[in-house]
Amino acid sequence: MDIISSKQNKSVRYIKSLQTKPRFRRRERKLILEGDRLIADALASRGKPDIILYLPGRADYEIIAQLQGRGCALQPVSEAVLQYVSDTQQAPGILAAFQLPRPPLPQRAERVMILDAVGEPGNLGAILRTAGAAGVDLAILAPGCVDPYNSKALRAGMGAHFRLPIVEASWPEIGAYCRDLSVYVAMPDASTRHTEVNWLESWGLIFGSEARGISKSALDLARRQISIPMMGAAESLNVAAAAAVILFEAQRQRLASAKR
Repeated sequence: MDIISSKQNKSVRYIKSLQTKPRFRRRERKLILEGDRLIADALASRGKPDIILYLPGRADYEIIAQLQGRGCALQPVSEAVLQYVSDTQQAPGILAAFQLPRPPLPQRAERVMILDAVGEPGNLGAILRTAGAAGVDLAILAPGCVDPYNSKALRAGMGAHFRLPIVEASWPEIGAYCRDLSVYVAMPDASTRHTEVNWLESWGLIFGSEARGISKSALDLARRQISIPMMGAAESLNVAAAAAVILFEAQRQRLASAKR
């Protein structure tokens, strides 16, 4: 197959539009994954790419073999073309367009994380990665959150988008779904410590934007405000760090209970 060297190639232009135009990406219900690791995670979750661009000689041929084994059409491109469509300073050897994951909404989730207008894609992706590792059943993105399929969010998520159910919902929808849960909101100055919560109960946990703070809708939904105790002059943690501390405390309690 001839190597594509023109930026005006139909597939190249399509990938570029998906990479740079969120509305187009949502209309097409596609996302772009760059690099062997993310593509391998998507394949392990039974994803199948529609378009694959790769650089001969740099792409991991184990991934290439997997894709060929699934009957995927691979299009070799020049280094200049791959760099043109990549969102990174140094393009990896391969990128692909996948359908947006559409995991089923659990009828009843016992551990629900809710993100309130988290606007930084790296933070959002890191939180989703942590949530998947800490045993969260469902992540709900409330209004105002950054696009979870932004390339930076995907890279920071390290495959969490394909392992954790992620939905976007309005506050009335979130309230209806969480009506049987004990809902907490993380706040820097709350009097209840995160270690004082009984995380063995079914819960919802809200994390808010560092820039905007917690919305009134989130405060209205939460049963209790909780905080992480701080030492020294620190006032608060980055939201991704705070999520890791609290979610792994919840996991620690569950693991300790299971050993009894």
